[in-house]
Amino acid sequence: MIRFASLGSGSRGNALVVEAGGTRVLLDCGFGLRETIARLGRLGLIAEGLDAILVTHEHGDHVGGVARLAARFNIPVYLTNGTRSACAALHAERRVHLIEGGREFAIGDLHVAPYAVPHDAREPVQYVFSDGAVSLGVLTDAGHATEAMMARLSGLEALVLECNHDVDMLRDGPYPRFLKARVGGDRGHLANAQAAQILQGIDRSRLRHIVAAHLSEKNNTPRHARTALADALGCHGDWVCIAGQEDGFAWRQI
Repeated sequence: MIRFASLGSGSRGNALVVEAGGTRVLLDCGFGLRETIARLGRLGLIAEGLDAILVTHEHGDHVGGVARLAARFNIPVYLTNGTRSACAALHAERRVHLIEGGREFAIGDLHVAPYAVPHDAREPVQYVFSDGAVSLGVLTDAGHATEAMMARLSGLEALVLECNHDVDMLRDGPYPRFLKARVGGDRGHLANAQAAQILQGIDRSRLRHIVAAHLSEKNNTPRHARTALADALGCHGDWVCIAGQEDGFAWRQI
């Protein structure tokens, strides 16, 4: 059994808790120390109970709180060499474990499979977690889907999937032209329509949970994201969970 919950998801901070057996890890930490502790508390958790922090890439909304949390509570950090080289606060961190996309490893009762994604970062990865019976996939901060990504995300029981923006809202929105190009580019963020295409292209026969994550507060709405994924799945919109910036989402179990 795996259970998972979000502390918050969006451009102002991201963090996801994943548990299996006696193992509990935090995927990314883009919140300050006090805020992270408070958000963990909302889930009935304490920072001392974390076995590891896994990092996807060096952007502040994902890694901004990692160094202080790790140092304060003596938590090991797993990240790629490229991500570490881009994070000055982690250069001297002794608890760092270097990983590579495509090289799987274990943390206690969790099997962890990092995989490379196209994003404008040094060496970004996303993750699939398994306890040997069920699997949870996470995909955010990717500009487009590759065949390798699609293969990795097929056959999962649960998927946290980026729905960063609605194409029309981004085009007509307040961002300057260069930022629109970055967000909508091949190394930017997934649009609702791209997320829907990913869902349509993978094996969904075992899928029991779908979460729309990393929604832009200026270029998307929960309704837009939920409709896109529900249409792709042929399900009612209420079946699609939204990971919010302020409250993330509560515990889910597979």
